[in-house]
Amino acid sequence: MQAIRKLTAILAISASVTTLLAVQTATAQDNAIDKVTPVTAEMLLNPPDGDWLMWRRTFDGWGYSPLDQVNKENVKDLKLAWAWGMTPGGRSQETPLVHDGIIYIQNSTHLIQALDGATGDLIWEYQHELPDKVAPSGERNKAIYGNNLIIATRDAHIIALDIKTGKLVWDQQVADYNKGWGYTSGPIVADGVIIQGMTNCGNGQPGGCFITGHDPETGAELWRVHTIARGDTPEGNSWNGLPLESRHGASAWIAGSYDPDQNLIFAGVGQPYPWVAEISGLLPASSDTSVTNNALYTDSTLALDPQTGDLKWYHQYLANDSLDMDYVYERLLIDLPFKGEERKMVVTSGKIGIVEALDRTTGEWLWAKETVPQNIVLSIDQETGEKTINPDVIPKIGETTFNCPADPGGRAWQATSYSPRTQTLYMPTVEFCSNTTPNPLDPGTIYTGGGMATFSRVPTPDSDGNIGQVRAIDLTDLSDKWMYRQRPPITSSTLPTAGGLVFVGSLDRQFMAFDDETGEKLWESGKLSNSLESFPVSYEANGKQYIAIVANFASGLGRLSSLTPEVKLPRDNPATLYVFALPD
Repeated sequence: MQAIRKLTAILAISASVTTLLAVQTATAQDNAIDKVTPVTAEMLLNPPDGDWLMWRRTFDGWGYSPLDQVNKENVKDLKLAWAWGMTPGGRSQETPLVHDGIIYIQNSTHLIQALDGATGDLIWEYQHELPDKVAPSGERNKAIYGNNLIIATRDAHIIALDIKTGKLVWDQQVADYNKGWGYTSGPIVADGVIIQGMTNCGNGQPGGCFITGHDPETGAELWRVHTIARGDTPEGNSWNGLPLESRHGASAWIAGSYDPDQNLIFAGVGQPYPWVAEISGLLPASSDTSVTNNALYTDSTLALDPQTGDLKWYHQYLANDSLDMDYVYERLLIDLPFKGEERKMVVTSGKIGIVEALDRTTGEWLWAKETVPQNIVLSIDQETGEKTINPDVIPKIGETTFNCPADPGGRAWQATSYSPRTQTLYMPTVEFCSNTTPNPLDPGTIYTGGGMATFSRVPTPDSDGNIGQVRAIDLTDLSDKWMYRQRPPITSSTLPTAGGLVFVGSLDRQFMAFDDETGEKLWESGKLSNSLESFPVSYEANGKQYIAIVANFASGLGRLSSLTPEVKLPRDNPATLYVFALPD
């Protein structure tokens, strides 16, 4: 079915205005939207304190708010300022963006909306119509550049909407959704180029995924880099002799970070598909000495030139990943001393929960810090970061193995954050294990997608019953500053602020605030409408600080609900944007 794009033009009286309510809302909000200014390249480099202009707010990926109106002393008075009902069902995993007091959200149905950040009133909305065969689900992030809100879609389009009116500016189809391609996260704009990673690469399409650069004026594709290595090179020969058409996966399903000093994008790449190496063909290892089975560039960081897509260097954290441990997540750019020398680091972790740092100027591996209980890695080479894998956990056809953690990870897509105030990493984690059983293809069957494994999730052997944690790790010495533990999984990313607070949400519908130095819980919201599987943000409107989070059961860490069956959630999966503030 041909996708139909339609715009509800709420700002102007026209034939596309659908309801009197929309017209009245627009009239009331004209002044708020009129104050919105274009987002410049300089603004992205140094965003106003009250704005949240990209996924992790700043190019360095910290996810930190410099606002301090809400602080340790007064957070106990935090109240609901307003709420907005979003389309129920689907998955949103939403990060609201905020500019000049206007908040932009994307519903799972791809209904894009602009709201007054102070009042919650609707200003405009735009419906991107998904084809019938594409299931409605949201995107984790979007971008703002110039006068445009830039959205990636589940049917593999990138679109630009006017930030003041919601009118469609351009629409670029990047890949064919009929072949399974689609986006689950949105772009980052760096050095005047839209950078977007392709996803849904475990769907059997040959050659895996790719990252593209686009012209922000038109959406035209400028360059494309493949995330599965090709050609007769050491990297291209790292797939155990498999032909390109039998190499799958390497999704770039999380937005990267950007270092303007080096003019480099740091992008994460996901795991090979199918997960089980005996099914993918990565095991048993080939006897051909000219090939390896590391499966580059899966589970790696890629350092890319945003103008050309040229690969400057890469580092692979986990070779031949057979357990869906996925090192695709946020890249935090942090400058701190290491062994007496100031180093420019890129810090990340995969589902295995091991935090690792590279020198982002060279790709040199620096250090690792273990967090959740795990039995996958036996040791790490302290010079190279190369891991020795426990052979007992590698899945084997016809057997069930026991591994800790498993999908969806000891840490999942819920982003880790960093506070320059405390030089501390705030990491949402979960502790669990799995009895893992491969699901091999029937003889003669062609692989068409999927991980091809079943995870039967269980508590860790020495579990205290607390599945969820927030961990505070001092990055100056890699010590554990504090840890908060609770039974329900922690299901949102963390949000540290200059007010000395760390906000986070959990499966049991609670939004909480902690003292960033001690871990003392200082505030909780009470029960909201649904699990909080999203990215909280803080912003300013009319001189007032707000904290926002979307409630939605997004089935990421929600898959751990089997470990806490006493936590009940609504069947219709409501989605709600909640905004909190101090009383006037």
